[in-house]
Amino acid sequence: MRGYSESAWERTLKIQDIILRAMARKITWWQAAEIIGISDRSMRRWKSRYDEYGYDGLFDRRRGKPSPKRVPMNTAEEVLRLYREKYPDLNVRLHEKLEEVHGIELSYTWVKLALQGAGLVQKGRKRGVHRKRRPRRPLPGMLLHLDGSRHQWFQDDRWYDLIEVLDDATSETYYGQLVEEESTRTVMAALKEVVEEKGRFCALYSDRASHFFETPKAGGPIDRGRLTQVGRALKELGIQMIPAY
Repeated sequence: MRGYSESAWERTLKIQDIILRAMARKITWWQAAEIIGISDRSMRRWKSRYDEYGYDGLFDRRRGKPSPKRVPMNTAEEVLRLYREKYPDLNVRLHEKLEEVHGIELSYTWVKLALQGAGLVQKGRKRGVHRKRRPRRPLPGMLLHLDGSRHQWFQDDRWYDLIEVLDDATSETYYGQLVEEESTRTVMAALKEVVEEKGRFCALYSDRASHFFETPKAGGPIDRGRLTQVGRALKELGIQMIPAY
């Protein structure tokens, strides 16, 4: 953004949101001109520029040429109309329906920003520090994940748990097995096979199910002093157990 100050850039973003609201018919074009602080004549020129160069035309003024990825004005207006009249429950996943049903190919990011700018979809909250991704362990065998996923895997009335053990460093799956229920027996069988084939690992990360940990109060911290059968086995092997919170 050479030659384009931060304050001017922020102002353009706000202007574009106002234009989007006019395109979405949440305000009139005359009201948009009044909010921005320009005359009706100037707004007509702006709208003509959008008609000629597309939705992204406002950003192209500093270069004097249209963007090669510009979206035609009528396409942008049609996207906002379809969301407002036919797909208000799709949220920002509208881009999938646009391509499948209406043949309008736009990226998820473009649709999200357009809907948010038009005030049709709320902007998501920024994640806090505690949401930052934890760095992976540097070497295989330092930390394994064990988890069970219950699902109707065969597309009939039967429910099974898929028990998977994978390595934190590489995401390599060391064990995968469908069982009727995740339990002490099925978890021990999974750990036994992994240790026999790969050797002893350093730590195991799992949920706080009763076959892994004793939890005196539902939703509370685990009791490190009371070991389950799985806990005793891993302690004898010198493998650390890490509960998920």
